[in-house]
Amino acid sequence: QTFGMFVGMTFGLVMHWVVVTFKIPFPGYHEDANDKKSTTKNGQENVEIGTLLPPSEKSNLLLKVESGVTFLDEDEESSASPNLPLWMYFFLAIPSIFDLAATALCMTGLQYLDVSIYQMLRGSGIIFVAIMKQHVLRHHLYSFQWVGVFWNVISVILVGSTAMLNSSNEQNEDNDKSGGQALLGVMLVMLGAFVQACQFVFEEKVMTMDIPTPPLLLIGMEGLWGTVLCLFVVYPLVYVLPGSDHGSFEDPFNTYEMFMNSSTIQHAFMIYFVVIFLYNLFAILVTFMLSSVWHAILDNFRPIFVWTVDLLIFYVIMDGAFGEAWTKYSLVQVLGMFVLLYGTSIYNAPNAGSLFLKGEWWAFGFNCTEEYEEIAEVGEEEELDAHWDNMKAQFKERKNSSFIGEMSPHVSVHTQALRGLASPKI
Repeated sequence: QTFGMFVGMTFGLVMHWVVVTFKIPFPGYHEDANDKKSTTKNGQENVEIGTLLPPSEKSNLLLKVESGVTFLDEDEESSASPNLPLWMYFFLAIPSIFDLAATALCMTGLQYLDVSIYQMLRGSGIIFVAIMKQHVLRHHLYSFQWVGVFWNVISVILVGSTAMLNSSNEQNEDNDKSGGQALLGVMLVMLGAFVQACQFVFEEKVMTMDIPTPPLLLIGMEGLWGTVLCLFVVYPLVYVLPGSDHGSFEDPFNTYEMFMNSSTIQHAFMIYFVVIFLYNLFAILVTFMLSSVWHAILDNFRPIFVWTVDLLIFYVIMDGAFGEAWTKYSLVQVLGMFVLLYGTSIYNAPNAGSLFLKGEWWAFGFNCTEEYEEIAEVGEEEELDAHWDNMKAQFKERKNSSFIGEMSPHVSVHTQALRGLASPKI
């Protein structure tokens, strides 16, 4: 399954080549609609003023810029380059290592835990992501955002407890897991959640560096390096280790024969190939356009969606043959869904559809009015800056006019100041 995931992710390299070659507009790529570029004295292409900068959570969620774009200043123009250095392609092996390590730790821990507890512990990764975002990436999280993270954790506990309560009523439940083994499983899964959080934060970092990595290239390189690691490190290792699969912990040759001789497995793999690529594509775009915390928050919606689909299969599609039935504890899971939506809407403030914590009864005593006002003030300043930068870029494009902006010797400093060209940013 992990190998298939990495193989599917390599398709990102193909899409990256298509986007770059045919200059298709796509998030994270510096080509604007008019394909405008400036050229330096050395003949190298730079990003033209007016090109979109890589968005961040601050610019997308907290700041409402009227024009919807952020413009490069002249000093930033010369340093922006679409070409990645060679070392970056090797550097992108790190998230693949994180992914492999997190999968190995979690799957090992799952052997000593019930699936319900495993799912609940995996959801705790949002805590690690939020902590690292503030203390590693140095991105300040407001107090209302921490409140939103807290309620997301509560929702994960509620969803996990539902499965635990259901399994406790099963007569054939496996009870041979000792306390020591359970503790080991908890530690391994928590460690896996921490490593997964490192991957999310690392991906956000490389997409917001001075020379940012485009999302499609990041997905493709993760898949490429993951495939290489599986073929030349993981598979040889599990083949040598003793186990129950023809004397090995896992026999890749036996897996290959099963794949080649089963059309069902081949069809399932092709479906998985497409689905896992789309999943990772949308996950990377969430990290790129919003943040790693949003990636972790939306990832916690997965158990609820799976549960909803299981109910649909059980009662509508398969008439009770497959899926999951409604139990007396399902109301707890519904409560977890509403808590998850509640926490997410708090974290999403001050955007439309959000909940504002201003001391109301449903805010449980929290009042973050000052933070909302601070965000609004910063948004107004950024909107004004973007407006003047936009005007500045428009004046520079008027090459056939008698006024060509701040470079024209025929316009006085006072006139430039009145037009916002020579005045400092507010």
